Amino acid sequence: MTRVRFAPSPTGDLHVGGGRTALFNWLFARKTGGTFILRIEDTDGARNTEDAKRGIEKGLRWLGLDWDEGPDAGGDCGPYFQSQRKDIYDTYLAKLEAADRVYTEDNGAVRFKFSRTAITVHDLVCGDVTFAPTEEPDMTVRRPDGSYIFHFVNVVDDIEMKMTHVFRGEDHLSNTWKHIDLFNAFGATPPIYAHIPLILNSDGSKMSKRDAGSAIEHSYINEGFLPDAVFNYLVMLGWTPRADKEVLGRDELVKLFDPAEIHSSNARFDLQKCQWFNAQYLRALSPEALFAAARPFIEAKGYVIADEATATAAVYSVKEKVSLLTEIPAWVHYFFREDYPFEADVTEKLKAKPENASLLRAAAAAFTTATEWTEASVQTAIEEAAKGAGVKPGALMPLLRGALSGQLRGPGVNTIGHLVGKDSTLRRIERALGLF
Repeated sequence: MTRVRFAPSPTGDLHVGGGRTALFNWLFARKTGGTFILRIEDTDGARNTEDAKRGIEKGLRWLGLDWDEGPDAGGDCGPYFQSQRKDIYDTYLAKLEAADRVYTEDNGAVRFKFSRTAITVHDLVCGDVTFAPTEEPDMTVRRPDGSYIFHFVNVVDDIEMKMTHVFRGEDHLSNTWKHIDLFNAFGATPPIYAHIPLILNSDGSKMSKRDAGSAIEHSYINEGFLPDAVFNYLVMLGWTPRADKEVLGRDELVKLFDPAEIHSSNARFDLQKCQWFNAQYLRALSPEALFAAARPFIEAKGYVIADEATATAAVYSVKEKVSLLTEIPAWVHYFFREDYPFEADVTEKLKAKPENASLLRAAAAAFTTATEWTEASVQTAIEEAAKGAGVKPGALMPLLRGALSGQLRGPGVNTIGHLVGKDSTLRRIERALGLF
């Protein structure tokens, strides 16, 4: 059975590069029926924080990357925090001491004796990579204070947790020979490596934690992305599925995933493309699902949802207009309030011609006599008012849209009128007339 892991350090938010690495490991585990493990590499006590650990777990769960072993999931190879595994590391250090592969310096640091031979790594992405005999100084594996360095604990944990494959960033490739040397010293078989390409900014520079679109929680969760959309987009950063479309569900991606097809060149991040994916996923949601996703962002603005059916229809009416959930409140706020502001272009439009006030009054009169209140009847009333005033309905529509919503964009005027109700429609027209 295949076993893969994602092993972040809890020193900051989950970065998009880390999320993509976790995603590839998860895809491979699900494709092969294997095990996906979350291991927290928290040996850096000075930089680790509990908030960062929670943030990493939150980001992974939001992306839908459930782990089979690890924190909160348990498993037979724990503990899954490196800070709790010191006894295991001590045991493995003793093995190296017995094999005469380490020595202690005068200052107390323990160093590993490199084999000084050529080492070849077969990588699923990079192919065969041969490292010449190293001239580097022997590697410290335990510091004078008794703490162990990354390379040592990484290899020990991969042995103990029975890793069969390791998908990680290409920036780790240059250190892989050190890991292979340690595996050989322990008499253990190394996992199969797949070093995936780095994620670059659109200008070709290396993406850092400070760049736009880098932090999963800040850039995606808080900004109104859907997890499935981000999942889909991140897959495309370094791998192109053999499919005739870009928008692919998780089950499809699992079925199509092939590590041999991961690109060897670095991927360029495009936030606009990610937003495009998000727009496709938003538009595919049912009215109820879209409202459920948008509701926290609407309520965060202080708007009270009194009627869920009306609110659901209101949100669904603007689904073609938005790319992010955070954009929805600005498009629908007037459905939840009657004190909405009139935008400057609305005031200018309403007051542009003296006859506009008469046109609004004609529409109000037609609405007053309407015996039923549906989108169709609202549309009929608008057409009757326009005919009576000797203008085309198109001349009346922007005036009514501005009066009913305070803005010149949005769903159809008949949709707005129907959803806010007859009484509110008449009050809103009267309020707009006060601008003249």
